[in-house]
Amino acid sequence: MGMLSLAIWTPIAFGIVLLALGRDEQAQSVRWLSLVGAVVSLLVTLPLYAGFKLDTADMQFVEKASWIERFNVNYHLGVDGISLWLIILTAFINVVVIIAGWEVITRKVNQYMAAFLILSGLMIGVFSALDGLLFYVFFEATLIPMYLIIGIWGGPNKIYAAFKFFLYTLLGSLLTLIALIFLYIQSGGSFDIATWHELPLSATAQNFLFFAFFAAFAVKVPMWPVHTWLPDVHVEAPTGGSAVLAAIMLKLGAYGFLRFSMPIAPDAAHEWGTFMIVLSLVAVIYVGLVAMVQQDMKKLVAYSSVAHMGFVTLGFFIFNPLGVSGGLVQMIAHGFVSAGMFLSIGVLYDRVHSREISSYGGVVNTMPKFAAFALLFAMANCGLPGTAGFVGEWMVILGAVKFDFVVGMLAASALIFGAAYTLWMFKRVYLGPVTNDDVKELTDINAREFTVMALLAIAVLYMGLYPKPFTDVMEVSVANLLEHVAASKLP
Repeated sequence: MGMLSLAIWTPIAFGIVLLALGRDEQAQSVRWLSLVGAVVSLLVTLPLYAGFKLDTADMQFVEKASWIERFNVNYHLGVDGISLWLIILTAFINVVVIIAGWEVITRKVNQYMAAFLILSGLMIGVFSALDGLLFYVFFEATLIPMYLIIGIWGGPNKIYAAFKFFLYTLLGSLLTLIALIFLYIQSGGSFDIATWHELPLSATAQNFLFFAFFAAFAVKVPMWPVHTWLPDVHVEAPTGGSAVLAAIMLKLGAYGFLRFSMPIAPDAAHEWGTFMIVLSLVAVIYVGLVAMVQQDMKKLVAYSSVAHMGFVTLGFFIFNPLGVSGGLVQMIAHGFVSAGMFLSIGVLYDRVHSREISSYGGVVNTMPKFAAFALLFAMANCGLPGTAGFVGEWMVILGAVKFDFVVGMLAASALIFGAAYTLWMFKRVYLGPVTNDDVKELTDINAREFTVMALLAIAVLYMGLYPKPFTDVMEVSVANLLEHVAASKLP
């Protein structure tokens, strides 16, 4: 078993053990076992970074074994500069979410912890798969644990939210399955993604493939106008579910654009590039304005996620190294920042049982330590220099200005909207005098909550102050991708 298989199957194995052994009477043992599983799962991803060669765009840590011989389907894994940090981010966020749910979840603890561990392994599988069918299996399998997390531990409308999440993401993926079968036939019976990258496809075939992939990946990102499922799901999902959904699951769609849409249908990607840029700018500007009028903190951060992911797709479809690298950096940074934002809201919700901004006011007076962390995450959400939120957005804006000054200027306006809705929320929730008895009785964060906040705060500051380890890893792979996309694949 290679390093990537260990990264995928270690959390899944721990999850299965928890399902088999855990009962609510043994909740404390279950929590400790799940934490051990999450930490071990993170540790097995670290050698991927330690052993990663920066000077090649080839896939590394490759594993290949025959899976379904009759149809030439292989268990084929590998990692390059595009997927490496996404794998480590997934394992890191899983540790944070397990600690965050430690005291909050009191029923079916083993199932809750197992769902997150299994989900983590499946998402790492998506980022590692080099076989089209294997990718699809992992991609679809991630729906099951998240559906259960929302449907069992969610809010009052959890069943509605879980169905909406499942149906939206499943319907888009069915078109993608048709596209994968089409590519299998075109390539003479191969599911190898690298083989598909080299296929000479007609303009009609490329357009069909581009929109078939778009159906799945745009919903997952989520791009405007197929983003409407996200706010409902975030509002009803438990805090840990929201953190994983925003930090990792939205990235599966963006990753799909880089691994499938752009390299397999490069001519169609160029042809529809302006269309993608317009959709991204609408997400960045319009959805930012929508976020400004939200009264529910979770809804505000959910709309903020749509706007931030608009930066990612904008960066990809301006087809220059700064833009694509910036989009990737933004994906990782948004993982840290959105997890911090949602877990901060969770800390307040656990105490007051309200997500309404109007239920709070003057929280800094009763929870000064917590307010300091919340301020850092709010500033990172605005894109403050020195935090993770700045690096990716700055790179995308620079790339956009090189591509077209007006596009760059419109993208930069998002920083103003981001600051407006985030700081206005912060002012009303945290600053000023204490406004009600609920806030007066609040107690500051305990050691467990402090650990969760500190882990994310260190990640946000480290990435903001020293992004070199992140950008160095992706540089060669991004250059190779853009070179590939620049070359026409028309027969």
